[in-house]
Amino acid sequence: MDSYSRMFLNNTVKIANKIDTEQIESIAVILSEIRKEGGRLFILGVGGGAGNAAHAVNDFRKICGIETYSPTDNVSELTARVNDEGWETVFAKWLITSKLGPKDCVLVFSVGGGNEEKGISINIVRALKLAKEVGAKITGIVGRDGGFTAKTADACVIVPSIDTKNITPHTEAFQAVVWHLLVSHPLLKTSPMKWESVK
Repeated sequence: MDSYSRMFLNNTVKIANKIDTEQIESIAVILSEIRKEGGRLFILGVGGGAGNAAHAVNDFRKICGIETYSPTDNVSELTARVNDEGWETVFAKWLITSKLGPKDCVLVFSVGGGNEEKGISINIVRALKLAKEVGAKITGIVGRDGGFTAKTADACVIVPSIDTKNITPHTEAFQAVVWHLLVSHPLLKTSPMKWESVK
């Protein structure tokens, strides 16, 4: 078991060394501009990505002062839309009601990034098509080849696939690493974090 733990952590180090920091910096610039223009950040994710989205909403709001939301945080609306309108349109319809516009940004947390041809994460694909239509910025932290998110994004971090047996855990873990990097970034951080401010 120790050998598996060491392998997993060694691969984590390899991913950290290979990740595209230029894309991270590009996301930081985009989010800084969104905040300056009074825009909003909408974070989309499913499964682990949805859990990460909920945490990240808190951080971007509290630490960076960016008005941020995630559709999966409102389980009543989410399940009503899924029940009445279907899973494929759940994010796009939510963003329409939120009046997504050119001052706003969508941030995707996804392992595959959505793939229309294979019928995977169509809800993300539909949301990003809407974002393109209205001129909103698109960003993402995704895995594998990045899918539809990487193809349409203004800036996108693709977590390198070092170990094909652990693409999902590494991608979801690095979503947290990258968003924590972003909220502590000098371009974005406006409020001190508790433990860093305690002497």
